[in-house]
Amino acid sequence: MEAISQIEEQALAASKAARELATVTTQVKNEALKAMAEALCLCKNYILAENKADMESGRQNGMRESMLDRLMLTEGRIEAMAEGLRQVGELSDPVGEIVSGRKLANGLVVTKVRVPLGVVAIIYEARPNVTADAVGLCIKSGNAVVLKGGSEAIRSNKAIASVLTDAAEAAGIPKGSIQFIDSTDRAAVQQLIRMDSYLDVVIPRGGAGLIKMVVQNSSVPVIETGIGVCHTFVDESADPAMAEEIAFNAKVSRPAVCNAMETLLVHEKISAQFLPAMLNRYCEAGVEIFGCRATRALDARVQAATEEDWRTEYGDLRLSVKIVRNLDEAIAHIAEYGTKHSEAIVTKCYDNARLFQERVDAAAVYVNASTRFTDGFEFGFGAEIGISTQKLHARGPMALPELTSVKYLINGTGQIRG
Repeated sequence: MEAISQIEEQALAASKAARELATVTTQVKNEALKAMAEALCLCKNYILAENKADMESGRQNGMRESMLDRLMLTEGRIEAMAEGLRQVGELSDPVGEIVSGRKLANGLVVTKVRVPLGVVAIIYEARPNVTADAVGLCIKSGNAVVLKGGSEAIRSNKAIASVLTDAAEAAGIPKGSIQFIDSTDRAAVQQLIRMDSYLDVVIPRGGAGLIKMVVQNSSVPVIETGIGVCHTFVDESADPAMAEEIAFNAKVSRPAVCNAMETLLVHEKISAQFLPAMLNRYCEAGVEIFGCRATRALDARVQAATEEDWRTEYGDLRLSVKIVRNLDEAIAHIAEYGTKHSEAIVTKCYDNARLFQERVDAAAVYVNASTRFTDGFEFGFGAEIGISTQKLHARGPMALPELTSVKYLINGTGQIRG
């Protein structure tokens, strides 16, 4: 019960701080972001030492290599986190932005403006960089933030959160605006997502199990960020060299992230020329491949794909491969098994590219590029709070505008309604 009462105290503190933070000037917020970025770099040795302890625990507990990669911090990754904070500081402040305005026939002036959501809770797994991204975006958009990271990264997250909190408060951000829950008790999440008196929105970032649990149990509104069963379709007109590089990058560059490709679809007219070398390259990179019958006929190392494989976000060096008859079958497969995250086509045909982008229902739809670009930093947002795969409020990489709501300001001269 002690841990739960502490969590409630933190949520209450964030709720109180949010009211003050909503009116903090853009200049103060930007200076705080610069200070936080500098603090990360100055404290990198402390952060790396804590991350090393998390990594050692992860290995001892049998964490797979792809997840260890998500957990691992390096000097370069800490610098990237700092650069993300700097970029957020350079972006326009959405708070107070006038969305629309008009004067009614009765003389009332109605103005629609952006305002912070209030208190944002982020529940996430094994990604220390999320701590910095979430804090930076929430502070810039005027939101208090409550962070609940996974136990596998507890030391790393706690270190990053403490460094950022100290720097932000020293720069003028209201005390209590950043709350890090250091309990590793699973009951802490259940308690947090029921605190609708203090929290305005919950954003889960992690695997399908975490997201499903939060969606089904939260009394706080949830923005669902996506598991990514992402596809790349190699069309019959695709440039083979381009297709090979895109398909390899989409799977192998960082297989544990949600924008990594999980299924490769290949047009049957190009499959015999394209797939043998592609499959061999995957195998040499340590990728375990599950394929349809036609794919297995091209390489004996390919295992039989099950119905479950087509639906699985592996998050690892595993890949499903299917040979399809045409564009229509590729789109139908994506509609059946995709998670509306990121989908790509490699093609020289303008009409096929246009049809793919029109008919595929996903947050990000690519032509001749890797799905790995679905990322707030890569899209020029500085960072992201997550990739939303739902359609209400926000979709795709969620950055500053998506962390605001609106309110209407109505100014009159004594009007009354008849």
